[in-house]
Amino acid sequence: MPLILPLLLAVVLFCIGVYGVLARRNVITLLMSFELMLNAVNLNLVAFDAWRINDATGQTLAVFVITLAAAEIGLGLAIVLLLFRGHGHVDADAARDLAEQDELVEQEKAT
Repeated sequence: MPLILPLLLAVVLFCIGVYGVLARRNVITLLMSFELMLNAVNLNLVAFDAWRINDATGQTLAVFVITLAAAEIGLGLAIVLLLFRGHGHVDADAARDLAEQDELVEQEKAT
């Protein structure tokens, strides 16, 4: 199989992930978009590893990236659950506004 086919698929996956991160505000959709981008990177690693026959570095790095992605999703879903329990929504912009409101309240208490 030529190298260009998995690379084109990885580019498409990465572009879909970037679009999801930039256009969506739901935190769960953001996490799924990050996963798409990481899967595109994994596909590139494995494709280049298959292209270089005598080296297994790409597969090793892909397993490492999968492990990091699993940890990221676990932590991200825990944050999403806390946000939903505390405020009843999972909107990224509203969560940022909540952080700014907390800072203003702390500044008012200090004065």
